[in-house]
Amino acid sequence: LLLVEDVVCSFHSLSSLLLVMSAAPASSSSSSSSADAAATAAALEDDQMLIDDKDFESHFDAADDADHANAASGLPVAIFPKTSTQGLVKFEMRKIVVPFNRITPLKTKWSQICTPIVHDLKLQIRFNTKSRSIEIRSSRYTEEESSLQKAADFVKAFTLGFELEDALALIRLDDLFLESFQVDDVRMLAGDHMGRAVGRVAGKDGRTKFAIENTTRTRIVIADKNIHILGSFNNISLARNAICQLILGSPPSKVYAKLRTVATRLSERT
Repeated sequence: LLLVEDVVCSFHSLSSLLLVMSAAPASSSSSSSSADAAATAAALEDDQMLIDDKDFESHFDAADDADHANAASGLPVAIFPKTSTQGLVKFEMRKIVVPFNRITPLKTKWSQICTPIVHDLKLQIRFNTKSRSIEIRSSRYTEEESSLQKAADFVKAFTLGFELEDALALIRLDDLFLESFQVDDVRMLAGDHMGRAVGRVAGKDGRTKFAIENTTRTRIVIADKNIHILGSFNNISLARNAICQLILGSPPSKVYAKLRTVATRLSERT
């Protein structure tokens, strides 16, 4: 009897040990499955935060459909401005006063002045007889904002005394400028001294002025004690230096020698 009881007790202990060992992997498998479920839930939440390109396309398509529906029903629709500059030029005006001595040449060349301003630059121009001035303004056909300034420079050059063909270069080319100064800006002179200074700049029969123009590739107008120069930036600087030397009293022969040096340098560059 004692032997049977020992066998029964050992059998019960063995069965309980097997039950414990079988329960351990079940609990580990349940914990791993719960961790996998939590990871998948987190991934789903992350996916919900992302934005797909298709969602964008569908969103804008829906917005376009809504705009078309609003337009059909008479509701206001958002209108964005054009990105190009055409048609967005501001309406501005320039006024150039005409001296008395340039009214007759203006009447003679009026049609030739209006043609490039109206047809090429797409501007409006008129002559105001009360204020004795030329008024230029932009229109809805104007394409470039710089057209108004080009036209004003062109008319200003003509009223200062430049030839029409020379003044037209201000419209055709972009690197031309107009500069004006007085003899008093260089040296204060009065009476006969002023006349002699202007005479040195002009030269006999205008030879000195023509020599400076041909050497520096500029155009010069001498009106009393006012001097106007038309040309590029560097050429205007060369012509102004030569004129200032003549005003200060340098002999024309010395100025001619410097102009020859400048002419050779310019020919070498070209």
